[in-house]
Amino acid sequence: MISFKFTSLIALSFTTAIGFTSAVLSNVATHDTRLVRRTTVTSNGIGFVAGYYYSLSEQVNGGATLDIGTGQYNLSWTSASESVIAGIGWAPGGVHTIVYQGTFNPNGNAYLSVYGWTVTPLVEYYICEAFGTYNPGTGLKHMGTVDSDGGTYDIYQTLRTNASSIIGGAQTFNQFWSVRQFPRVGGNITTANHFNAWKSLGMAIGSFNYQILATETHQSSGTSSISTVTPTVSHYGVKPYV
Repeated sequence: MISFKFTSLIALSFTTAIGFTSAVLSNVATHDTRLVRRTTVTSNGIGFVAGYYYSLSEQVNGGATLDIGTGQYNLSWTSASESVIAGIGWAPGGVHTIVYQGTFNPNGNAYLSVYGWTVTPLVEYYICEAFGTYNPGTGLKHMGTVDSDGGTYDIYQTLRTNASSIIGGAQTFNQFWSVRQFPRVGGNITTANHFNAWKSLGMAIGSFNYQILATETHQSSGTSSISTVTPTVSHYGVKPYV
């Protein structure tokens, strides 16, 4: 739940999120085996590294460093950034089973989630695997639960009004959450289970824009190192709108 100035909508061949099915995407052997130079990002930006989409947004530039390799990122942050959301993933997103591992060491308020956006309707969504000192579902409308990947997630919905979004300007849109009751860092995330559960509760998402394994922070410090063995989704050289 962060208010950023989003500067672009990714121009994508959208995948419509209707009638969800999911299969585990093939294993790490399908990764590009060429050596890839690591990329370090220290201010707001988006792009692609080794076929993975990345995004870094911080409320105040200068307090976060995102170091990106092939299917992996290291994020360090301080309270100087005030709020940060950063990670790697796919553009467009989709109905994936995401396999990931890593470490998540916040000192204060932070979340580790599958994070993304859809359009038509405009929805911001989270599948939260772990959090720091604050449960992000606190104060939100509890809609139900879903069992997935060996755990139970609480489902929440809230309406964001006059908030920043990927389409620019002040917008009103729904924000959906699945928050794992017993946090973990590592395992499978079957996104179809969450999308279907949301749909059954009248929480409809639209066509996918970007989707990342994100670390989000609020007035805290810490480090996060996350990798995924889910293969890349080709972006075919798509560039964002300006």
